[in-house]
Order: sequence, then structure tokens, then C-alpha cells
Amino acid sequence: MSLPPCFASADQVAHALRLVVLDRGSYAEWLAAQPASVQSWLNAQGFNATAATQQVVPNANGEPAFVAVGIGDAGDPLALAHLPALLPAQGVYRLDPDSPVKVDPALLLLGWGLGAYRFERYLKTPKKSARLLIEDAGVENTEAFALLKASILVRDLVNTPTEHMGPAELEAVAIRIAQAYGGQIKVVVGDDLLTQNFPTIHAVGRASHRAPRLIELTWGDPGHPLLALCGKGVCFDTGGLSIKTYEGMRNMKKDMGGSAHALALAQLVMARKLPVRLQLLVPAVENSVGPNAFRPGEVIVTRSGLAVEIDNTDAEGRLVLCDALAYAAESRPDLLLDFSTLTGAARVALGPDLPALFCNDEALAADYLAASTQSRDPIWRMPLWRPYLSYLRSNVADLANGSASRMGGAIVAALYLERFVPDGQRWAHIDGYAWNDNERPGKPAGGEAQGLRAAFAMLQSRYRKN
Repeated sequence: MSLPPCFASADQVAHALRLVVLDRGSYAEWLAAQPASVQSWLNAQGFNATAATQQVVPNANGEPAFVAVGIGDAGDPLALAHLPALLPAQGVYRLDPDSPVKVDPALLLLGWGLGAYRFERYLKTPKKSARLLIEDAGVENTEAFALLKASILVRDLVNTPTEHMGPAELEAVAIRIAQAYGGQIKVVVGDDLLTQNFPTIHAVGRASHRAPRLIELTWGDPGHPLLALCGKGVCFDTGGLSIKTYEGMRNMKKDMGGSAHALALAQLVMARKLPVRLQLLVPAVENSVGPNAFRPGEVIVTRSGLAVEIDNTDAEGRLVLCDALAYAAESRPDLLLDFSTLTGAARVALGPDLPALFCNDEALAADYLAASTQSRDPIWRMPLWRPYLSYLRSNVADLANGSASRMGGAIVAALYLERFVPDGQRWAHIDGYAWNDNERPGKPAGGEAQGLRAAFAMLQSRYRKN
């Protein structure tokens, strides 16, 4: 990936306006040291260095001289993410190293790229954004650039309509990533899912004209600890025969958001060469309505041997994940992580911005939460409250995939998944939204990477030996 158009290299521009970064605490002293003309201008504009504000300051000829920028938390990658959209698009800007508030250039790069992002695949007239001067010739090899690249991957995959991002297209993305970083790909497609014992993945996807599949990417030194990642790849979810309403179905192109996060995290692991042996699993399906759609009341014997009664065909994410989790656990990984847009209940509980974390290991949960805080990428832990397993009781099978009760829906879904994770296996499950409902600085409406930086920071702290 070359530099996105929101960046400019030093050999492309002769001049860039300085970004002078200030906060409320430093502003008065800084302003007092400025020429009277600068003081008068900023006072007339009402600028006071409030977070997420900016003001272009002219020189004596009325030409832009520099930009005064207000900031809040200088450690937040999104602290300056408002600038690409609000500064004049024809300009090129650079961080003033003498600013009163010091900003890590890596965080600025990440935030600038996130703030400038627009999904433009179908737009005839893409909107231009202000450009940030990148003076580091090796920026493409930095961690900040890798994080930006992975975040853009998530957004692009989630934003792409299902017609152009179905199971086969997800497979093509996995192949592209594997080829870029020296990974290997294996794919089980269609009825081969039955012969190779992935019955729930097949059941959920069999009604679609686009064949379901399990995509497996492997990479790394066999001598390193095994890291297994699973991502829910429901490329569109009608709800099946338990069909959704229009409102519930409108944005279901994003129901493969878990697979987008797993693919992006795998890309980060390979790009940054973490000392792990990687196994990525993406069960990719469309949950469609058709003559052979799976039905409420059916019983499916899963890969693990547990028989599951179908209570609700709209609880399909846990079905495709349970076979993937069981398969991953067979290799006894050091760590097993899964990512999904699994339940509306998690959004009711935590809102759109907070992915729910469920974890069966206290040390792992603590590391995950610490990484979330450190990376300013929020997640929130919720309990695996095992008494709620009663909601999954079935009279004809080992368990059901849902129940008539709406109580504790996110917890119940996580408990279902946990039944397919062997005792002693370290496991964490993220139930996210992968979406911004509205436009905010650094968070454009549409697909979003949530918890991705937190997950990678956690893996680095666990496996990187400095």
C-alpha cells in the first residue's frame, strides 16, 4: 500500500503550513509571546485552544502563515483527526516540533489517515482532504502505518456491499493477504464442508446461491506459539427463515465485520512479524431464505459432537463460529480469539462504540483491558455468567442456539460459544458493532475498526520480546 492521498512526501511539496498544537493550559502563555497581530487575530476569531478546534492564522500579507490547533488528550490518535476534513483541502501541513503540546508523529499519522478516510469505490467525485507532510521516507514500514492500513482494510471490507463482498470475495481478500506476507491458504467450499465435518457452517450458508466456505490462512515459524483467530464472516444476514424486518436487515452487509477484524489483525501480525504461528479461520456464508434454508426446530450435530437445536435461524453467527472454534481448538493454540458482530443485545447494553469482551482467563482479560487503555481503543468486559446457560436448554438436543427470552442476550451468545472451547483453553470473544451510525472526527459514518488496536497491542505485549 502506497501513501494514501491524504499524505504528501517531502519530494512532492516545496512548502507546508505549520500545525502549532496547543491546549487550554498552554494557550495563554503561548499567546502572550506572539506578535500583536497574531493575538488580535486569534482573539477576534474566538479561538481558545479548545479540543478539536483549529484556526488558520494569516501573515502580514493576508496569506496563511500557520495553523493554531486545539487538542485535548495528546495520547489519543483521534485528537487531531478533525483536521483533514476541516482544513483547506488544497493545503499541505506539517507538525511544528516546537509546539507547546508535543504530539507523537506516529499518532498524528494514524489519526490523520483515519480522519481523512472516505469510502469512495462508487463515487464519481471523491472529496479531497487536506494533506499531511510525511518526512520519514520509511513510513510504510512503521507500526503506525501498519495500524492505519489494517484499519482501512476493516472499513473498506465492511463498507463494500454484499454483491461485491460475498464469501468468494472474502476468500480473495484472504488470498491476497497471504500472498503479500508469505502465508498459506486452504479453503473448504460447499458440500465439502459436510464431508470435512463443518456442518453448522454448511447449514447456515446452504440456501444461498453463493457457496459457503471455511477460509484458513496459516503463517509463521512452527516453533513459535500458536495463535488462532476466528472471524464471523456472514456476508449478508436476512435472518434466514426467522427473517429480519427491513430496519434490521438494512445494514447487514456489515455482518461480516468480525471476519474483517480477524483478517486485519492477521495482516498486522504478519506485517509486524510477531513471533507466533498464526491460524486464521473465517467461516464465510450468506444467511439466505430459500427452499433448502435451515429451519427452526432442526437439530445439527456440530463438529465438536454437541447436538444443537435451532431455536432461531437469525442466531446464525454463533453457529458458523462454533465449528470454527472447535476446529481451532483441536490444535491446542496458546491463545484463541474470535471477533464477531454477534448480538444486538451487546449494543443495547454498551451502545455502538464499546465492543463487548468475554474472556475465560483473568490474566488474559486484564492484559486485553490494559492494552485497550494504552491504545485508546475502548472495549468493555462483560461476564460469562454461567447460570444463564439455562436459557439455551433444549428438550431434544444438548443445547439450543437461542431461546424465547430476550434476557442477557450477549452473555447467552458468549456462553453458547464457550461450550465449544475446551476446558483450559485460553479464549477471548469480542462482540462488536463494526459501524459508525453518524459522522464524527476520525470516525466517518459506515464501517469501523473497533478494538483492533487493542487486540494488536495485547498480542504485542504477550509475544513481543524486547
